[in-house]
Amino acid sequence: MNPKLYLLSFLLISFFNNAQEEPPSQQEGWNRSGKGNLLVNQAAFSNWASGGVNSVSLSLKVDYDLNYYESGWSWDTKLLGSYGLSYIEGDTFLKKTNDRVEVNSLLGKQFSERWSYSTLFNFKSQFARGYRFGENESGRETRTLRTHFFSPAYIQFGVGLYWKKSNDFWINIAPFSQRITMVSRRFTRDLEPGKEYFGVEQGENHLFELGASVNAFYKFEAMENITLENRLGLYSDYLGLAQNIDFDYTISAHMQINKYVSTNLEIQLVYDDNAIGRLQVREVFGIGVNLDL
Repeated sequence: MNPKLYLLSFLLISFFNNAQEEPPSQQEGWNRSGKGNLLVNQAAFSNWASGGVNSVSLSLKVDYDLNYYESGWSWDTKLLGSYGLSYIEGDTFLKKTNDRVEVNSLLGKQFSERWSYSTLFNFKSQFARGYRFGENESGRETRTLRTHFFSPAYIQFGVGLYWKKSNDFWINIAPFSQRITMVSRRFTRDLEPGKEYFGVEQGENHLFELGASVNAFYKFEAMENITLENRLGLYSDYLGLAQNIDFDYTISAHMQINKYVSTNLEIQLVYDDNAIGRLQVREVFGIGVNLDL
């Protein structure tokens, strides 16, 4: 069995096991909430016998929710933005530690206690340029432009069914979902025949896919002052290799120290055949200053 299917099965079983409780009543009107977080990491050494390199990194994250409910209609939108930079002594260039902009929006019309017909919109891209780093023949650090804002950009639109227990726990299943990958032609113009850039062929600026998607969100308090947030996105392309399921799973642990200071850990696992065809892993950990929005 494909290991990605094991992951999907495990997560869905966990979700529905928690779904047996009675759902709370929906409050009509708008509900807005969010938070900003600034993470700082720093290390300094002086005559340290075992060695070490001075470094500093900063990361800013914004997470904002807009929820609306009235007469069986619900509209849930999540805005995510994060950006981070790191400097290591001796490096020629600053390096990104985080770069993400994402919008998720779900419009649903309720037809039972928990189920709704749904329309899904999703947008993903990045804020700044991304580079691949290396060294030249003389040993000096070099960088080659790999990505920038809107290259790539993923736009997804689908229709299906929306199961919602609360704003902190929902699943959307869209058996008819289109996804467009948009890139700049500067990255595809000089591709060799048969090569692709995020799935886009030579001289083109987009890739159209039609398939099925599953998106889920689950947030809960694991213990006092420790909150876990899970986000899962799965996509299978009917027009390509449907068995190669792309997935994007993020788990965030938020540990509140006091009103303004917290410790945050975020781990993201991504698999996309059109990107590099291998599991991508990102981990960010640090002490942060919080701002309620």
